[in-house]
Amino acid sequence: MRVNFAHLREHSTSGGWVNFAVFDAKSVSGDSGNSQLLAQLTAQVRAQGLRVDQSALAFTQNGRVRFYGTDTLVKYLSRVGIPGWTHSIDV
Repeated sequence: MRVNFAHLREHSTSGGWVNFAVFDAKSVSGDSGNSQLLAQLTAQVRAQGLRVDQSALAFTQNGRVRFYGTDTLVKYLSRVGIPGWTHSIDV
């Protein structure tokens, strides 16, 4: 299965930079499923040499966009929305 994702770098609120990945993924049932999927996808892109400080899943549930992942990144994405996909990986 091919998963699209955005790998971006933004200024953090505490100064410096934050490198993050947002994955276009369907919800896996339960938080433990989301947690496992996020860990797997994050590890896979790190293995490809991309720096990822924070990561999140973006998916549609009951017709609404939802985010799951690092709290600060989820709050940021809730404000700005889903970024444009920049990469894809096969899982």
